[in-house]
Amino acid sequence: MRVLENKKDFTVETLRDAAYDSYLTWFEKPVPALITAWDSTAAGDPLKAKLADQIAALRSWDFRWSANSVPTSLAVYWADDLQRSLRSDARTAGVSFPEYVSTKASPEQLLRSLASASDKLTVDFGTWKTPWGDINRFQRLTDDIVHPFTDSAPSIPVAFTSAVWGSLASFGARPYKGSKKIYGTSGNSFVAVVEFGPRVRAIAVTAGGESGNPASKHFNDQAQRYATGNLREVYFYPGQLKGHTERTYHPGN
Repeated sequence: MRVLENKKDFTVETLRDAAYDSYLTWFEKPVPALITAWDSTAAGDPLKAKLADQIAALRSWDFRWSANSVPTSLAVYWADDLQRSLRSDARTAGVSFPEYVSTKASPEQLLRSLASASDKLTVDFGTWKTPWGDINRFQRLTDDIVHPFTDSAPSIPVAFTSAVWGSLASFGARPYKGSKKIYGTSGNSFVAVVEFGPRVRAIAVTAGGESGNPASKHFNDQAQRYATGNLREVYFYPGQLKGHTERTYHPGN
């Protein structure tokens, strides 16, 4: 609603930009609650000293994802840990999970989850100061329906997060078979912006590529576009195909 309300002058490009708005609404109230919990904790508490740098990073965060963002990594891992420990309590209390985190969770619960998230990031990646793009990855290696995700093979960073956290561009990712990095298998797949007028104009992207054949150059040639929201021009009219056609087929010839 915030992105779309009172907007009447969208172009293809500005609608695309709106669709990739990076603001993560889920964290608006939980993160300030976490910072308040740290501020109110006694100076001698072990968590106070352990989490000082993490709190400083989150205190200055603008709640926006990016591939280079360390606070995004920290916040998502913190929220994931909270889900495991507090989601059932939120259901019992009859309130939404973010509301429970913001208003009912104890300072110790909030801080212990942050410590747990920091420890996991450190164990998996060597430091909790790991940029989000180093963790959140797109990988397409084979045409297997059950993809063999692995940290030992090439993958590319994806800046946007799961829609769970408020990202309009959604990339649902998780670890597979003991991987440290997380790989997306749900969320946006085919994305398009279409303008109808005297001439139709559209931009679009497909996750990975148009071809399902790993030997084809079109198997993964849209992966970088997908990961960054850099939608390609759609060639709708015959004249647009000039210079972009690899082969043609004429029935009967």
